[in-house]
Amino acid sequence: MTLPESLSSRAVTDPDVKATYGIDESVGALAPDRYEVVRARDLGDVVDVLAHAQATGTPVVPQGARSGLAGGSVALDGGIVLSLEGLTTITELDAVEGIAVVQPGVINADLKAAAAAEGLFYPPDPASSAFCSIGGNVATNAGGLCCVKYGVTADYVRGLEVVLAGGEVIRTGHRTAKGVAGLDLTGLFVGSEGTLGVVTEVVTKLVPAPDPALTALATFDSLSAASDAIVALRRERHRPSLLELLDEPTLAAVQAIADYGFPTGCAAVLIVQADRPGHTAEDVQRYAALLEEAGATEVAVADDAQESEALLAGRRALHHALVAKGTHFIEDVCVPVRQLTDLITAGHEISARTGVEITMSGHGGDGNLHPSFFYDAGDDDSRHRAEEAFGELVKVALGMGGTITGEHGVGSLKARWLPDEVGAASIERQRAVKALFDPRGILNPGRVYWS
Repeated sequence: MTLPESLSSRAVTDPDVKATYGIDESVGALAPDRYEVVRARDLGDVVDVLAHAQATGTPVVPQGARSGLAGGSVALDGGIVLSLEGLTTITELDAVEGIAVVQPGVINADLKAAAAAEGLFYPPDPASSAFCSIGGNVATNAGGLCCVKYGVTADYVRGLEVVLAGGEVIRTGHRTAKGVAGLDLTGLFVGSEGTLGVVTEVVTKLVPAPDPALTALATFDSLSAASDAIVALRRERHRPSLLELLDEPTLAAVQAIADYGFPTGCAAVLIVQADRPGHTAEDVQRYAALLEEAGATEVAVADDAQESEALLAGRRALHHALVAKGTHFIEDVCVPVRQLTDLITAGHEISARTGVEITMSGHGGDGNLHPSFFYDAGDDDSRHRAEEAFGELVKVALGMGGTITGEHGVGSLKARWLPDEVGAASIERQRAVKALFDPRGILNPGRVYWS
Protein backbone atom coordinates (compact mmCIF):
# COMPACT_ATOMS: atom_id res chain seq x y z
CA MET A 1 0.00 0.00 0.00
CA THR A 2 1.53 3.27 -1.18
CA LEU A 3 0.10 6.71 -0.62
CA PRO A 4 0.20 9.19 -3.51
CA GLU A 5 2.70 12.03 -3.36
CA SER A 6 -0.06 14.53 -2.52
CA LEU A 7 -0.75 12.69 0.76
CA SER A 8 2.75 11.66 1.81
CA SER A 9 3.37 14.88 3.71
CA ARG A 10 0.22 14.23 5.78
CA ALA A 11 1.17 10.64 6.62
CA VAL A 12 2.45 9.53 10.02
CA THR A 13 5.72 7.69 9.60
CA ASP A 14 7.04 7.37 13.17
CA PRO A 15 6.07 3.81 14.18
CA ASP A 16 5.43 4.69 17.84
CA VAL A 17 3.17 7.61 16.95
CA LYS A 18 1.49 5.57 14.24
CA ALA A 19 0.69 2.82 16.72
CA THR A 20 -1.42 5.22 18.79
CA TYR A 21 -3.76 5.63 15.81
CA GLY A 22 -4.19 1.90 15.34
CA ILE A 23 -6.77 1.35 18.07
CA ASP A 24 -9.54 3.05 19.99
CA GLU A 25 -10.72 2.40 23.57
CA SER A 26 -12.69 -0.76 22.76
CA VAL A 27 -11.92 -3.96 24.63
CA GLY A 28 -9.47 -6.26 22.84
CA ALA A 29 -8.60 -3.72 20.16
CA LEU A 30 -5.49 -4.72 18.21
CA ALA A 31 -3.81 -2.78 15.43
CA PRO A 32 -3.16 -4.73 12.21
CA ASP A 33 0.31 -5.15 10.74
CA ARG A 34 -0.22 -2.95 7.67
CA TYR A 35 -2.01 0.39 7.64
CA GLU A 36 -1.34 4.02 6.89
CA VAL A 37 -2.31 7.05 8.95
CA VAL A 38 -3.14 10.37 7.30
CA ARG A 39 -3.76 13.40 9.51
CA ALA A 40 -6.05 15.72 7.59
CA ARG A 41 -5.28 19.43 7.76
CA ASP A 42 -8.24 20.65 5.71
CA LEU A 43 -11.13 19.61 3.52
CA GLY A 44 -8.80 19.08 0.57
CA ASP A 45 -6.88 16.38 2.42
CA VAL A 46 -10.08 14.47 3.13
CA VAL A 47 -11.13 14.75 -0.51
CA ASP A 48 -7.73 13.49 -1.65
CA VAL A 49 -7.78 10.49 0.69
CA LEU A 50 -11.25 9.40 -0.36
CA ALA A 51 -10.54 9.91 -4.06
CA HIS A 52 -7.41 7.76 -3.74
CA ALA A 53 -9.21 5.14 -1.68
CA GLN A 54 -12.07 4.87 -4.17
CA ALA A 55 -9.68 4.52 -7.11
CA THR A 56 -7.61 1.83 -5.40
CA GLY A 57 -10.29 0.03 -3.41
CA THR A 58 -8.52 0.87 -0.14
CA PRO A 59 -10.56 0.76 3.06
CA VAL A 60 -10.72 4.00 5.05
CA VAL A 61 -11.36 4.31 8.78
CA PRO A 62 -12.46 7.85 9.75
CA GLN A 63 -11.13 8.63 13.19
CA GLY A 64 -11.57 11.38 15.76
CA ALA A 65 -10.39 11.36 19.36
CA ARG A 66 -10.15 7.53 19.45
CA SER A 67 -12.31 7.41 22.57
CA GLY A 68 -14.91 5.05 21.10
CA LEU A 69 -15.83 1.89 22.99
CA ALA A 70 -17.48 -0.17 20.24
CA GLY A 71 -14.49 -0.82 17.98
CA GLY A 72 -15.66 1.53 15.26
CA SER A 73 -12.35 3.30 14.66
CA VAL A 74 -9.73 0.56 14.87
CA ALA A 75 -7.37 0.45 11.88
CA LEU A 76 -8.04 -2.15 9.17
CA ASP A 77 -5.36 -4.27 7.54
CA GLY A 78 -4.17 -2.63 4.33
CA GLY A 79 -6.30 0.42 5.02
CA ILE A 80 -5.94 4.12 5.74
CA VAL A 81 -6.76 5.68 9.08
CA LEU A 82 -8.04 9.16 8.26
CA SER A 83 -7.54 11.25 11.38
CA LEU A 84 -9.69 14.36 11.71
CA GLU A 85 -8.40 15.38 15.13
CA GLY A 86 -6.52 18.33 13.61
CA LEU A 87 -9.68 19.99 12.27
CA THR A 88 -10.44 21.96 15.43
CA THR A 89 -11.81 25.30 14.30
CA ILE A 90 -15.07 26.80 15.49
CA THR A 91 -15.66 28.80 12.32
CA GLU A 92 -18.81 30.60 13.41
CA LEU A 93 -20.94 31.14 16.48
CA ASP A 94 -24.15 33.07 15.86
CA ALA A 95 -26.05 33.99 19.02
CA VAL A 96 -29.04 35.34 17.06
CA GLU A 97 -29.59 32.21 14.98
CA GLY A 98 -28.48 30.00 17.87
CA ILE A 99 -25.93 27.99 15.86
CA ALA A 100 -22.27 27.14 15.83
CA VAL A 101 -20.39 25.91 12.77
CA VAL A 102 -17.55 23.63 13.80
CA GLN A 103 -15.01 21.24 12.37
CA PRO A 104 -15.20 17.60 13.47
CA GLY A 105 -12.07 17.66 15.64
CA VAL A 106 -13.52 20.27 18.02
CA ILE A 107 -13.71 18.82 21.53
CA ASN A 108 -17.20 18.69 23.02
CA ALA A 109 -16.18 20.64 26.13
CA ASP A 110 -14.55 23.34 24.01
CA LEU A 111 -17.77 23.90 22.08
CA LYS A 112 -19.64 24.10 25.38
CA ALA A 113 -17.18 26.72 26.65
CA ALA A 114 -17.43 28.79 23.47
CA ALA A 115 -21.22 28.69 23.62
CA ALA A 116 -21.24 29.63 27.32
CA ALA A 117 -19.16 32.72 26.57
CA GLU A 118 -22.09 33.94 24.45
CA GLY A 119 -24.73 33.01 27.04
CA LEU A 120 -25.64 29.87 25.10
CA PHE A 121 -25.56 26.13 25.74
CA TYR A 122 -24.61 23.07 23.70
CA PRO A 123 -26.47 20.33 25.62
CA PRO A 124 -25.09 16.92 24.45
CA ASP A 125 -22.93 15.91 27.40
CA PRO A 126 -21.11 12.57 27.13
CA ALA A 127 -19.13 11.56 30.20
CA SER A 128 -16.09 11.87 27.91
CA SER A 129 -16.95 15.51 27.12
CA ALA A 130 -13.47 16.70 28.10
CA PHE A 131 -11.79 14.69 25.34
CA CYS A 132 -14.36 13.36 22.83
CA SER A 133 -14.81 15.18 19.52
CA ILE A 134 -17.92 16.58 17.88
CA GLY A 135 -17.24 14.45 14.80
CA GLY A 136 -17.22 11.31 16.93
CA ASN A 137 -20.37 12.48 18.71
CA VAL A 138 -22.08 12.87 15.34
CA ALA A 139 -20.81 9.47 14.16
CA THR A 140 -22.38 7.64 17.10
CA ASN A 141 -25.23 10.06 17.90
CA ALA A 142 -23.78 10.42 21.39
CA GLY A 143 -25.94 11.38 24.34
CA GLY A 144 -24.68 11.60 27.90
CA LEU A 145 -25.82 12.70 31.31
CA CYS A 146 -28.36 15.34 30.28
CA CYS A 147 -30.43 13.39 27.74
CA VAL A 148 -33.41 13.09 30.08
CA LYS A 149 -34.16 16.78 29.46
CA TYR A 150 -32.16 17.81 26.42
CA GLY A 151 -31.95 14.79 24.12
CA VAL A 152 -29.03 13.49 22.05
CA THR A 153 -26.61 14.81 19.42
CA ALA A 154 -29.09 14.36 16.57
CA ASP A 155 -31.38 16.90 18.24
CA TYR A 156 -28.66 19.55 17.87
CA VAL A 157 -27.34 18.94 14.36
CA ARG A 158 -28.92 21.18 11.73
CA GLY A 159 -26.59 20.45 8.86
CA LEU A 160 -23.40 18.75 7.75
CA GLU A 161 -20.64 18.97 5.20
CA VAL A 162 -19.75 15.42 4.17
CA VAL A 163 -17.14 13.97 1.84
CA LEU A 164 -18.38 10.83 0.09
CA ALA A 165 -16.39 7.88 -1.17
CA GLY A 166 -14.56 9.14 -4.25
CA GLY A 167 -14.13 12.66 -2.88
CA GLU A 168 -17.47 14.30 -3.74
CA VAL A 169 -18.46 16.98 -1.21
CA ILE A 170 -22.13 17.44 -0.29
CA ARG A 171 -24.01 19.60 2.19
CA THR A 172 -27.06 18.43 4.09
CA GLY A 173 -29.66 20.16 6.21
CA HIS A 174 -29.88 23.89 6.80
CA ARG A 175 -28.76 26.75 9.01
CA THR A 176 -32.25 28.14 9.59
CA ALA A 177 -34.58 27.32 12.47
CA LYS A 178 -36.95 25.68 9.97
CA GLY A 179 -36.25 23.67 6.86
CA VAL A 180 -38.11 20.79 5.21
CA ALA A 181 -36.66 20.87 1.70
CA GLY A 182 -35.89 17.35 0.51
CA LEU A 183 -35.15 14.20 2.45
CA ASP A 184 -33.45 14.36 5.84
CA LEU A 185 -29.95 13.30 4.79
CA THR A 186 -28.54 14.93 7.92
CA GLY A 187 -30.44 12.42 10.04
CA LEU A 188 -29.13 9.62 7.85
CA PHE A 189 -25.49 10.56 8.44
CA VAL A 190 -25.82 11.20 12.18
CA GLY A 191 -25.15 7.86 13.83
CA SER A 192 -23.82 6.20 10.67
CA GLU A 193 -20.39 5.59 12.26
CA GLY A 194 -18.33 6.59 9.23
CA THR A 195 -19.93 4.02 6.93
CA LEU A 196 -21.58 6.53 4.55
CA GLY A 197 -19.18 9.47 4.39
CA VAL A 198 -16.70 11.57 6.33
CA VAL A 199 -18.10 14.59 8.17
CA THR A 200 -15.92 17.67 7.77
CA GLU A 201 -18.22 20.37 9.17
CA VAL A 202 -21.16 20.42 11.56
CA VAL A 203 -23.83 23.09 11.99
CA THR A 204 -24.97 22.68 15.58
CA LYS A 205 -27.99 24.15 17.29
CA LEU A 206 -27.41 26.08 20.52
CA VAL A 207 -29.98 26.99 23.18
CA PRO A 208 -30.10 29.67 25.89
CA ALA A 209 -27.87 28.83 28.81
CA PRO A 210 -29.61 27.32 31.83
CA ASP A 211 -28.98 28.36 35.42
CA PRO A 212 -26.18 26.65 37.40
CA ALA A 213 -27.64 23.31 38.43
CA LEU A 214 -28.67 22.34 41.93
CA THR A 215 -28.47 18.69 42.99
CA ALA A 216 -30.46 16.24 45.09
CA LEU A 217 -29.12 12.82 46.07
CA ALA A 218 -31.37 10.04 47.31
CA THR A 219 -30.60 6.58 48.67
CA PHE A 220 -32.97 3.61 48.31
CA ASP A 221 -33.10 0.24 50.03
CA SER A 222 -34.88 -1.36 47.05
CA LEU A 223 -34.63 -1.12 43.28
CA SER A 224 -38.41 -1.03 42.98
CA ALA A 225 -38.58 2.17 45.03
CA ALA A 226 -35.85 3.69 42.88
CA SER A 227 -37.87 2.74 39.80
CA ASP A 228 -40.96 4.45 41.23
CA ALA A 229 -38.89 7.58 41.78
CA ILE A 230 -37.57 7.58 38.21
CA VAL A 231 -41.07 7.20 36.80
CA ALA A 232 -42.36 10.04 39.00
CA LEU A 233 -39.55 12.32 37.88
CA ARG A 234 -40.14 11.44 34.22
CA ARG A 235 -43.77 12.56 34.64
CA GLU A 236 -42.65 15.97 35.83
CA ARG A 237 -43.76 18.91 33.71
CA HIS A 238 -40.30 20.43 34.23
CA ARG A 239 -38.00 17.46 33.97
CA PRO A 240 -34.66 17.19 35.74
CA SER A 241 -31.63 18.07 33.65
CA LEU A 242 -29.81 15.02 35.00
CA LEU A 243 -30.99 11.76 36.56
CA GLU A 244 -28.24 9.22 37.25
CA LEU A 245 -28.51 5.81 38.92
CA LEU A 246 -25.80 3.87 40.76
CA ASP A 247 -26.51 0.29 41.83
CA GLU A 248 -25.13 -1.49 44.92
CA PRO A 249 -21.99 -3.00 43.27
CA THR A 250 -21.19 0.40 41.75
CA LEU A 251 -21.59 2.13 45.10
CA ALA A 252 -19.28 -0.42 46.73
CA ALA A 253 -16.64 0.27 44.06
CA VAL A 254 -16.89 4.03 44.59
CA GLN A 255 -16.74 3.71 48.39
CA ALA A 256 -13.66 1.50 48.04
CA ILE A 257 -11.58 4.43 46.77
CA ALA A 258 -12.92 7.07 49.19
CA ASP A 259 -15.80 7.73 51.55
CA TYR A 260 -18.50 9.50 49.57
CA GLY A 261 -21.12 8.93 52.22
CA PHE A 262 -22.96 6.05 50.54
CA PRO A 263 -24.38 3.69 53.18
CA THR A 264 -23.43 0.00 53.21
CA GLY A 265 -26.08 -2.22 51.65
CA CYS A 266 -27.79 0.62 49.83
CA ALA A 267 -29.63 -0.85 46.81
CA ALA A 268 -29.43 2.27 44.66
CA VAL A 269 -28.62 5.95 44.63
CA LEU A 270 -30.33 8.48 42.38
CA ILE A 271 -28.66 11.81 41.63
CA VAL A 272 -30.98 14.47 40.26
CA GLN A 273 -30.33 17.99 39.03
CA ALA A 274 -32.47 21.03 38.23
CA ASP A 275 -31.29 23.87 35.99
CA ARG A 276 -34.47 25.74 34.93
CA PRO A 277 -33.72 29.46 34.80
CA GLY A 278 -35.19 31.21 37.83
CA HIS A 279 -36.59 28.00 39.31
CA THR A 280 -33.68 25.72 40.22
CA ALA A 281 -34.22 25.84 43.99
CA GLU A 282 -37.97 25.37 43.60
CA ASP A 283 -37.54 22.45 41.20
CA VAL A 284 -34.89 20.60 43.18
CA GLN A 285 -37.04 20.79 46.31
CA ARG A 286 -39.97 19.37 44.36
CA TYR A 287 -37.77 16.57 43.05
CA ALA A 288 -36.67 15.83 46.62
CA ALA A 289 -40.29 15.53 47.71
CA LEU A 290 -40.99 13.09 44.88
CA LEU A 291 -37.96 11.02 45.85
CA GLU A 292 -39.19 10.81 49.44
CA GLU A 293 -42.71 9.90 48.34
CA ALA A 294 -41.30 7.08 46.21
CA GLY A 295 -39.57 5.55 49.23
CA ALA A 296 -36.11 7.10 49.48
CA THR A 297 -34.51 6.32 52.82
CA GLU A 298 -32.55 9.57 52.79
CA VAL A 299 -32.50 12.66 50.57
CA ALA A 300 -29.85 15.38 50.58
CA VAL A 301 -30.49 18.65 48.73
CA ALA A 302 -27.87 21.21 47.74
CA ASP A 303 -28.41 24.88 48.47
CA ASP A 304 -25.61 26.17 46.27
CA ALA A 305 -23.13 25.19 43.57
CA GLN A 306 -20.50 24.03 46.08
CA GLU A 307 -22.93 21.65 47.77
CA SER A 308 -24.09 20.45 44.35
CA GLU A 309 -20.55 19.50 43.43
CA ALA A 310 -20.14 17.67 46.74
CA LEU A 311 -23.25 15.57 46.05
CA LEU A 312 -21.96 14.80 42.55
CA ALA A 313 -18.51 13.81 43.76
CA GLY A 314 -19.32 10.11 44.00
CA ARG A 315 -20.69 10.06 40.46
CA ARG A 316 -17.67 11.93 39.12
CA ALA A 317 -15.41 9.38 40.82
CA LEU A 318 -17.10 6.48 39.04
CA HIS A 319 -14.58 6.06 36.24
CA HIS A 320 -11.63 6.04 38.65
CA ALA A 321 -13.47 3.62 40.93
CA LEU A 322 -14.08 1.13 38.14
CA VAL A 323 -10.47 1.37 36.98
CA ALA A 324 -9.29 0.76 40.55
CA LYS A 325 -11.63 -2.23 40.86
CA GLY A 326 -9.94 -4.04 37.98
CA THR A 327 -9.79 -4.71 34.25
CA HIS A 328 -13.20 -4.29 32.68
CA PHE A 329 -15.11 -3.15 29.65
CA ILE A 330 -18.00 -0.73 29.82
CA GLU A 331 -21.07 -1.37 27.71
CA ASP A 332 -24.19 0.43 26.64
CA VAL A 333 -27.78 -0.80 26.44
CA CYS A 334 -31.04 1.09 26.71
CA VAL A 335 -34.53 -0.08 27.73
CA PRO A 336 -37.88 1.58 28.40
CA VAL A 337 -37.56 3.60 31.60
CA ARG A 338 -40.14 1.54 33.50
CA GLN A 339 -38.01 -1.58 32.97
CA LEU A 340 -34.66 -0.08 33.91
CA THR A 341 -34.46 -1.64 37.35
CA ASP A 342 -35.68 -4.99 35.95
CA LEU A 343 -32.62 -4.88 33.69
CA ILE A 344 -30.42 -4.15 36.71
CA THR A 345 -31.92 -7.15 38.51
CA ALA A 346 -31.25 -9.31 35.45
CA GLY A 347 -27.65 -8.10 35.41
CA HIS A 348 -27.23 -9.06 39.05
CA GLU A 349 -28.69 -12.51 38.35
CA ILE A 350 -26.33 -13.03 35.40
CA SER A 351 -23.42 -11.98 37.60
CA ALA A 352 -24.37 -14.44 40.36
CA ARG A 353 -24.84 -17.31 37.89
CA THR A 354 -21.71 -16.76 35.79
CA GLY A 355 -19.32 -15.47 38.44
CA VAL A 356 -18.60 -12.39 36.31
CA GLU A 357 -18.58 -9.22 38.38
CA ILE A 358 -20.98 -6.67 36.84
CA THR A 359 -21.78 -3.12 37.90
CA MET A 360 -25.00 -1.59 36.56
CA SER A 361 -24.97 2.19 36.60
CA GLY A 362 -26.04 4.77 34.06
CA HIS A 363 -28.47 7.39 32.92
CA GLY A 364 -31.59 6.49 34.89
CA GLY A 365 -33.68 9.22 33.33
CA ASP A 366 -33.56 7.75 29.82
CA GLY A 367 -33.18 4.03 30.53
CA ASN A 368 -29.59 3.96 29.26
CA LEU A 369 -27.32 1.81 31.43
CA HIS A 370 -23.56 1.38 31.13
CA PRO A 371 -22.91 -2.02 32.69
CA SER A 372 -19.25 -2.81 33.35
CA PHE A 373 -17.96 -6.39 33.10
CA PHE A 374 -14.80 -7.34 34.99
CA TYR A 375 -12.31 -10.01 33.96
CA ASP A 376 -8.73 -11.19 34.40
CA ALA A 377 -6.59 -9.40 31.83
CA GLY A 378 -4.18 -12.33 31.66
CA ASP A 379 -6.88 -14.94 31.06
CA ASP A 380 -8.59 -15.08 27.65
CA ASP A 381 -11.25 -17.43 29.01
CA SER A 382 -12.10 -14.90 31.71
CA ARG A 383 -12.62 -12.19 29.10
CA HIS A 384 -14.72 -14.51 26.94
CA ARG A 385 -16.94 -15.30 29.94
CA ALA A 386 -17.41 -11.59 30.51
CA GLU A 387 -18.31 -11.11 26.85
CA GLU A 388 -20.78 -13.99 27.02
CA ALA A 389 -22.34 -12.44 30.13
CA PHE A 390 -22.84 -9.23 28.19
CA GLY A 391 -24.41 -11.23 25.35
CA GLU A 392 -26.94 -12.57 27.84
CA LEU A 393 -27.73 -9.06 29.03
CA VAL A 394 -28.22 -7.92 25.42
CA LYS A 395 -30.85 -10.62 24.92
CA VAL A 396 -32.63 -9.50 28.07
CA ALA A 397 -32.59 -5.86 26.93
CA LEU A 398 -33.97 -6.76 23.49
CA GLY A 399 -36.67 -8.84 25.14
CA MET A 400 -37.72 -5.73 27.05
CA GLY A 401 -38.09 -3.76 23.83
CA GLY A 402 -34.71 -2.11 24.29
CA THR A 403 -31.72 -1.51 22.07
CA ILE A 404 -28.17 -2.88 21.87
CA THR A 405 -26.72 0.63 22.06
CA GLY A 406 -28.04 3.93 23.33
CA GLU A 407 -25.04 6.06 22.42
CA HIS A 408 -21.74 4.16 22.03
CA GLY A 409 -22.60 2.89 18.56
CA VAL A 410 -22.59 -0.58 17.00
CA GLY A 411 -19.01 -0.56 15.69
CA SER A 412 -17.52 -4.01 15.30
CA LEU A 413 -18.22 -5.34 18.79
CA LYS A 414 -22.03 -5.21 18.59
CA ALA A 415 -22.61 -5.84 14.91
CA ARG A 416 -23.53 -9.48 15.53
CA TRP A 417 -26.64 -8.38 17.43
CA LEU A 418 -27.90 -5.71 15.03
CA PRO A 419 -30.03 -8.16 12.97
CA ASP A 420 -31.65 -9.36 16.22
CA GLU A 421 -32.82 -5.81 16.90
CA VAL A 422 -33.79 -4.46 13.48
CA GLY A 423 -34.49 -7.64 11.48
CA ALA A 424 -33.04 -9.10 8.30
CA ALA A 425 -35.21 -7.05 5.94
CA SER A 426 -34.09 -3.80 7.55
CA ILE A 427 -30.45 -4.87 7.42
CA GLU A 428 -30.69 -5.51 3.68
CA ARG A 429 -32.20 -2.10 3.07
CA GLN A 430 -29.56 -0.43 5.20
CA ARG A 431 -26.86 -2.23 3.23
CA ALA A 432 -28.50 -0.94 0.04
CA VAL A 433 -28.36 2.62 1.35
CA LYS A 434 -24.68 2.16 2.20
CA ALA A 435 -24.01 0.86 -1.31
CA LEU A 436 -25.65 3.96 -2.77
CA PHE A 437 -23.21 6.25 -0.93
CA ASP A 438 -20.25 3.85 -0.90
CA PRO A 439 -20.46 1.55 -3.95
CA ARG A 440 -17.02 -0.01 -3.48
CA GLY A 441 -17.49 -0.52 0.26
CA ILE A 442 -14.37 1.37 1.29
CA LEU A 443 -15.85 3.38 4.19
CA ASN A 444 -15.31 1.65 7.54
CA PRO A 445 -16.04 -1.83 6.14
CA GLY A 446 -16.99 -4.53 8.61
CA ARG A 447 -18.41 -2.03 11.07
CA VAL A 448 -22.13 -1.94 11.93
CA TYR A 449 -23.09 -4.42 9.20
CA TRP A 450 -21.40 -7.60 10.37
CA SER A 451 -20.33 -10.01 7.64
